[in-house]
Amino acid sequence: MSTLALLVALLLVVVVVLLAAGAAYVVHRHPSWSQPVAAACGAMTVMATLVGVILAR
Repeated sequence: MSTLALLVALLLVVVVVLLAAGAAYVVHRHPSWSQPVAAACGAMTVMATLVGVILAR
């Protein structure tokens, strides 16, 4: 795997971790927002999976 692909994968991991931490904080502070945040986290998971599959090629 090239260095650029590894860098993109690392950046994706960092962004997903930051977004997950932000979502956890929002749900902790505003419990009524849990359903929209869960839907957004699901969308992020699908996006991360697709990018992972692309990087694996």
